[in-house]
Amino acid sequence: MKERIVFLDRASLKANVRQPSCAERYEEHEKTDVSDIVARLQGATVAITNKVPLRAEVLRQLPDLKMIAVAATGYDVIDIPACIERGIRVANIRNYAVHTVPEHTFALILALRRNLLAYRQDLANGVWQKSPQFCFFDHPIGDLFGATLGILGEGVLGQGTARLAEAFGMTVLFADHAPPKRDDVRYTPLEEVLERADVLSLHCPLTADTRHIIGEQELRRMKPTALLINTARGGLVDEAALIKALEEGWIGGAGFDVLTTEPPVHGHPLLEVHRPNFILTPHVAWASDGAMQFLADQLIDNIEAWHKGTPQNLVA
Repeated sequence: MKERIVFLDRASLKANVRQPSCAERYEEHEKTDVSDIVARLQGATVAITNKVPLRAEVLRQLPDLKMIAVAATGYDVIDIPACIERGIRVANIRNYAVHTVPEHTFALILALRRNLLAYRQDLANGVWQKSPQFCFFDHPIGDLFGATLGILGEGVLGQGTARLAEAFGMTVLFADHAPPKRDDVRYTPLEEVLERADVLSLHCPLTADTRHIIGEQELRRMKPTALLINTARGGLVDEAALIKALEEGWIGGAGFDVLTTEPPVHGHPLLEVHRPNFILTPHVAWASDGAMQFLADQLIDNIEAWHKGTPQNLVA
């Protein structure tokens, strides 16, 4: 028997998505409001979602649903216990952003460490043009060579970021955290990483254990020159504490690609932070052309493998 497959938020993926070979019927919706989820998935056996949430109260109304294909690595929009209870298999995407996320991470690190935003603004304001010599040194510039990078999250993205850091000549410390963790990684207590790191980069999933894992207490432990980089999930950081840390100088700066609420349609406090030591990008660290096409291909591979009885990349 072939499947009825519904992609709830096709507009979230800029790539060619081939129609699954196991599809009897395949539907794509550019986006789906929460109020429309149940109606669009009635009779569907497979749901594809990137950011449209599928919670227990929705799943209870979808007796035909057998599989959820997540068009992302993070699956916090899915109620996993409810899926397990109902026998719904869930597959996510693996290893598609192994280059693009670490590269974006270092774009943020380099821009902040070398104060590029501050110098660019000075240039726009005519400071260089008025300089009595060939350059000016109004903002500190830090090398990465010899600096320490703390990483929270030791999956492929954390490991990829570590490799780039080592190529720059940085010391890498993987922070110990709540399980599950890899057995083949040497860990340093989180408190020590916070105190030693010149840059702290987050690459862990958002779970009950990791929500607000970086809050006021952790920010106050960091060096006053340290940078906090988050290309993972907004909920990992207490955003109110981050704003306070930037305003009061507990840390040297921050580069974020994620917010707790996305998109910030009704505004967000971090949108109002206009400082040269803070960079916010709109959740695009993952979104290189090559990475998105890899994701799209694996997304359909996951559905076809499940249909054949040889499921891959399962999280439930």
